[in-house]
Amino acid sequence: MRDIDHFIGGASVRGTSGRFAPVYNPNTGLEQARVQLATVEEMQAAIANSVEAQRSWREVNPQRRARVMFEFKRLIERDMNALAELLSSEHGKVVADSKGDIQRGLEVVEFACGIPHLLKGDYTMGAGPGIDVYSMRQPLGVVAGITPFNFPAMIPMWMFAVGIACGNSFILKPSERDPSVPVRLAELMMEAGLPAGVLNVVHGDKVSVDAILDAPEIKAVSFVGSSDIAHYVYSRGTAAGKRVQAMGGAKNHGVVMPDADMDQTIADLMGAAFGSAGERCMALPVVVPVGAETANKLREALVPAIEALQVGVSNDTAAHYGPVVSAAHKAKIESYIEMGVSEGAELVVDGRGLVLQGHEKGFFVGPSLFDHVKPHHQSYQEEIFGPVLQMVRAETLGEALKLPSEHQYGNGVAIFTRNGAAARAFAANVEVGMVGINVPIPVPVAYHTFGGWKRSAFGDSNVHGPEGVRFYTKIKTVTQRWPTGEAVVDSSFVIPTMK
Repeated sequence: MRDIDHFIGGASVRGTSGRFAPVYNPNTGLEQARVQLATVEEMQAAIANSVEAQRSWREVNPQRRARVMFEFKRLIERDMNALAELLSSEHGKVVADSKGDIQRGLEVVEFACGIPHLLKGDYTMGAGPGIDVYSMRQPLGVVAGITPFNFPAMIPMWMFAVGIACGNSFILKPSERDPSVPVRLAELMMEAGLPAGVLNVVHGDKVSVDAILDAPEIKAVSFVGSSDIAHYVYSRGTAAGKRVQAMGGAKNHGVVMPDADMDQTIADLMGAAFGSAGERCMALPVVVPVGAETANKLREALVPAIEALQVGVSNDTAAHYGPVVSAAHKAKIESYIEMGVSEGAELVVDGRGLVLQGHEKGFFVGPSLFDHVKPHHQSYQEEIFGPVLQMVRAETLGEALKLPSEHQYGNGVAIFTRNGAAARAFAANVEVGMVGINVPIPVPVAYHTFGGWKRSAFGDSNVHGPEGVRFYTKIKTVTQRWPTGEAVVDSSFVIPTMK
């Protein structure tokens, strides 16, 4: 049995806790490795290592820090195929989707390559008589990221690329379900020239999470996961005086107007609802057709499209998606399908009971479609995080607008229409953080910023882009006056002004 170790101080470090978590191959359902789970003392040792490494890293000029990112980008592109295959073997998503996972993270690395420009401050000459004022952005020190299983490459790179480029050292606590790729990313950062200890990877469970949240040396924490845990991380982290950005769950809606391009909409829904087996916080698990005619037309087109989806093993190039991450998650998804039936929704396509020949123990769930789902249904109110598409019918655009606006989650939403005025009004008024107009998965590009509203995000800072730079730095403002050589004594006991 292969053991997955911590990566601390530039080297693989065997854990001492004696505690492990199993790492499965979702395609076979078999345990393929086990990952170390750190003790509080092991996490504290890694933090101490990060503190020491950051002292010299912060003194490296931004251009040289950017060169590490440039080289890291080259190495990722060199090893793309191997990384994608490793990712798929632990997560279950098809290899093509794993490459997309890596690429979207790499785009934030490319953004971080421009860090010298992003760290520039402001300067005002002559703000007062002989007085100049300037500002500078400085790193926080040690920062940390706690990342989920569904994007084991992208989300760590969203966090550590910006944090490290800003001059911080970074503690990464990845998901214990698919931990190998995060370790490999740290190894490639070392190969790219990052000094030892600037990026440490420590595996663990709640013990490790709490150690991160309680450690005074860690100044900021980024988190992505379920909303309940996001709220916990935010509350405990901020109580300890840290900056915290905590991204939670989602229930993204796709509103389909009567004038939508139906063929394109169906194609978009297939990828957005069922890609990666629905294990995306930006998936589109709810479709809202406006008007009975639109709903009936949409349903008629959805059924054959769903039935044509191919579910297969991760390395099957013909498969649209692969297994879900674990047996427990498969059971949870199927329980939500049963819940929807018991609540009175119409199960049009039932994806339960899917078995692949030769992979009978794999964690496969077929695509499901519900119609006549009601807003009060628990299965609608909660995040299923699987290949289940729910149709909630609306009579008007106003009624459709209320559904995502009044939902507990506010991560992403999309509208499909040819009507510019309707799209503009929808985007302006919907109470959701990220909006797509004829774009089913509105994940912003790397030089913008990612973040939801309501229970989809806790804290006042989004991920990556300029907001990421602000999150991982603190601003210092200097007001200076240089003597002219003439002795002038001008004591004042009132607050200085520029009068």
